[in-house]
Amino acid sequence: EVQLVESGGGSVQAGGSRRLSCAASGLAYRNPCMGWWRQAPGKGREGVASIAADGYTDYTDSVKGRFTISRDNARNALYLQMNSLKPEDTGWYYCAADAGCRGSGYVLAFPDWGRGTQVTVSS
Repeated sequence: EVQLVESGGGSVQAGGSRRLSCAASGLAYRNPCMGWWRQAPGKGREGVASIAADGYTDYTDSVKGRFTISRDNARNALYLQMNSLKPEDTGWYYCAADAGCRGSGYVLAFPDWGRGTQVTVSS
């Protein structure tokens, strides 16, 4: 059974930081691509970042220079360090996995994802 469990969400003031974590288990892929997508209140889903097994990363333009995606393959863990947070970063953040990477925008189409963790950024 595939399990992706996100944690680390919460409330933060604009300009602050937050680190999201994702614990993965049961994935069928040997070297999965991992990523994060989010959904803001009243808006559509957005692929945020992806990271290949070899460490290659891709980010959506709105988070470049502020967010950093990383992974610990030995721990089957995925992280998203979010700095300089803005109110528009508010939303539910989901960890996702797929066999291969094709860019952050494709994270939305990953077949495996968790229940999400909520991030609220106040101005």
